[in-house]
Formats: sequence, structure tokens, C-alpha cells
Amino acid sequence: MITTALQGDELVLGYHQSVVVHGVSIRIPPGTVTALIGPNGSGKSTVLRCLARLHKVRAGQVTLCLDDGAPIDVAPMSARDFARRVTLLSQSRAHPSGLDVRDVVAFGRHPHRRRFAALTDADRAAIDHAMELTGIAPMATRAVDQLSGGELQRVWLATCLAQDTGVLLLDEPTNHLDLRYQVEILDLVRDLADRHGTALGVVLHDLNQAASVADQVVLLHLGRIHAVGTAAEVLTADNLSAVYGLPIDTTIDPTTGLVRVEPQGRHHHKRRR
Repeated sequence: MITTALQGDELVLGYHQSVVVHGVSIRIPPGTVTALIGPNGSGKSTVLRCLARLHKVRAGQVTLCLDDGAPIDVAPMSARDFARRVTLLSQSRAHPSGLDVRDVVAFGRHPHRRRFAALTDADRAAIDHAMELTGIAPMATRAVDQLSGGELQRVWLATCLAQDTGVLLLDEPTNHLDLRYQVEILDLVRDLADRHGTALGVVLHDLNQAASVADQVVLLHLGRIHAVGTAAEVLTADNLSAVYGLPIDTTIDPTTGLVRVEPQGRHHHKRRR
């Protein structure tokens, strides 16, 4: 299995005349989960889209490292070659119509297929595996325009998994999911890193989810990195209170050893009485 790392160096990104990301450097190594966190407008999704070649780089460079080899600039890579290495589950995707679930998951095999070629045994195995991992195999023949938001989110995740890349980028993957599937998706993220050596970059708003799943946490604020390190190093009361603009308590759960984050709203103390 080829291991793949994805890296952005001194990235400057913007929209029209405005610069929104200022010199951000980030590395997503194989076999690890990197969580990007921060308030709305901090640049998390913009950085992720840049790493997926969906947002133009104004300055800096995005590179891939295969099996710890020399970095490869992704800019001149063909779309097909890049899609065999990196895939992104974005927050918004076109809602397909007239297709069943298995048809949509099969889209993930396009980078591996010749034009107009039929699905191979390897394609079908990858599709089946992706649907099993995401728990959507029982709905394989259902029309996607009859699915709930949470069900459709899992279909799109299965499509990314069927693409079978070494790098998987996920922008709010637990959006629209009920508690059970939030937990299952986070477990799957950990399994992909631990068992398959996948490099995973994940944008999360839920800080406790980030603490539970990430090897590395990158805290962004106003388009710059405020802190980077383990969850215990980054998710401190000082860091979070400064970035989010309200008092935030953090503790270490004595059972799990994980950081727990608790924002303190105006009614925080009343609820605890």
C-alpha cells in the first residue's frame, strides 16, 4: 500500500480582492487524523478546499509525498491522477435525481476507469466495501431523491471511500447525522487512519468530536493558525476563550483521558444549580 501525505506551505488564499487565509502551513501525514477547528470565517473550509485543488492558491504551494518520497507539486497534476490520490467530502454537493444509491457511489470509481468502460470486479468490490463501511448497503437500490439529509450524507461519504485514495478530506462529515451515525462516522474516520494508513483532514465545529478523533488539531482564527498540536495542547481554556470570544472551560475526562470542552453561556451557572 502506498502511503500518502498532503501538505500546504505558506498558503495565502482569498476571494475577489480580499485575502482570508494568511500564510497557513499544514501537513496531513498518513495514518493520522488532523482536525481543523475554529469559529465561522476562520478559514477552515477554504484551506481544505485549497488542499483539494478547488480553491486557487494566491501564494504558497500544495504538495503530495508518496511513501516519504520527495514532495510533488499538485498544481501540474492531471485531474484524474490527483483524484486517484485525494478526495474531498464537501459541505454542499449537487442533489442527484433519477439515480439509486449504488449508482451514486459508483461515481467514486471514475478516476480509476477508462472512459465509457464498464465496471470491473475491482470497481464493484470497492463500491460494495464503501457501502458496507458507511452502513448504506441495505438501501443500495433506493432512489437518492427519497433519502433524508443524513442518509444522503452517508451516500456521499461512501462515494469518497469508493474512490480509494490515500488522502481523504472531510468538511463537516457529521452534519445532518443523528447521534448514532455521528459516532459511527467518527469511528470510521479513526479506522481509516489506524487500519488503512489513510491521511485524513477533517473540518469540525464540535470541539469534543475533534478531541475524540484527532491526532493533531489545528486551531484557526481570522485566517491564521492560532495553535497546533495534540488536543490537550490546543484545546485549552485560554486558546479557546480567546478565539471564540466567550468563556470556555476545559477538563480532562478521568475515564477516557480526553479533553472535554464546555462553553459558559449566560445561563451556565443557573443550569448547574
